[in-house]
Amino acid sequence: MVIELPDGPWWDWDIVAWDPGRLRLGSGHDISYAHCLELVFSNPVFVTCPSFFHDPVFRAPTSNEVRLIAGQVGEIPPVLIAFEADAGGPSLASGLVAAGQLDIVQGTVFRYWRENLGVGERLAPWVIPPA
Repeated sequence: MVIELPDGPWWDWDIVAWDPGRLRLGSGHDISYAHCLELVFSNPVFVTCPSFFHDPVFRAPTSNEVRLIAGQVGEIPPVLIAFEADAGGPSLASGLVAAGQLDIVQGTVFRYWRENLGVGERLAPWVIPPA
């Protein structure tokens, strides 16, 4: 599976949230204060992914990656995504995500407290309103 992202400045990426049922990657041109795109993987069963990376190139998984997932999980899940990206090291980092479903969600997600959110805007999961 190859991801087709909507047009946008999707340079910076990080893991926004990760729990046993969902992996959420966020992206934007500068994710210091907000991001505007999320890849939401439901029921992730295998994940190798840098915590912060730049300019990923998404591609179809190789036959070796497919065999790895089949050996680890026992089957090939509906979603199998591979990519290479700049993670700050001397060479590109590889990512591989196997999951039950992928949703691509657009909308501004603020990474700090903010009142009066507009249509399509929300707060990141860790942002707690002041008491």
